[in-house]
Order: sequence, then structure tokens, then C-alpha cells
Amino acid sequence: MVLDSIDHVYMGSGYRIRDSELQKIHKVAVKGDATEVERCLARRSRDLDALDKQQRTALHLACASGHVKVVTLLVNRKCQIDICDKENRIPLIQAVHCQEEACAVILLEHGTNPNLKDMYGNTALHYAVYSESTSLAEKLLFNGADIEALDKV
Repeated sequence: MVLDSIDHVYMGSGYRIRDSELQKIHKVAVKGDATEVERCLARRSRDLDALDKQQRTALHLACASGHVKVVTLLVNRKCQIDICDKENRIPLIQAVHCQEEACAVILLEHGTNPNLKDMYGNTALHYAVYSESTSLAEKLLFNGADIEALDKV
């Protein structure tokens, strides 16, 4: 969907993303271009945890879009793995919410906290249960997700 000749909107990734809200590293992360992400980091290493206008990092966007190579690159570069976006969602929650299991597994292998809650009081396990993903729920529980965690009532 194109709003005009400059601003593109991507909506298939669990986020409504406008080009105008993004820095270059965010744009290439949402597109899944690991080579270009690497180039961005070579030029400006501080871009690793740069926030867009919605407080998302390249890791949030790559997880929501299911770009395993970009997620792997970012976590291997030691990005902040449990950083929150404006909805207080960490990349793990976004990966699970978007049913991007491979991205969620990478985050779990790198020590993300499966018990952090978003602004709605939901953990990644809540989203796995809501989407009926028994495979993701099993992986979250194996990695320490609290089965007793309560969402906001």
C-alpha cells in the first residue's frame, strides 16, 4: 500500500509501519536485508539499539516480520534483547504475537526474559495460548515462562 510517492506503509508484520517513522536500519530490518543491516552497523554501531518514532528497534521489526537472518545478526552483535516498544512489548512478545516461532526460539536461546509483560499485562505465553500455538507455548515453558502469570483483569 502506498500513501504517496515517499511514504510506504507495511502492515503484514504485526505493526503498522511507515517509512517516514524509520531510520535506515529499521527500513532494512523490516525488509529482511541482513547484508544491509550489517552495513548500517559498520557505519554507525550505535544504530544497533536505535529507536524509531514508535520506540521499536530493528530487532522488534525483524522479529515481527520473521526475518531470522536479521534477528540472528542483531543478537550476535549483542543488541538489547529485552528492550520495550511503546506498548511495552519486548521483541519476544512481538515474535510470538506474530507467530514467528523461529525468531522467538533465537531470542530464547539468547536469554530473553519470557515473563515480561506488555502494557496489557500479557506475556509471550499469553500470546502463544491466544493463537493456539502449542509448539511456541511448549518452548516458552521449557525456557522458564511462568504458567501462573496473570494478565490484567
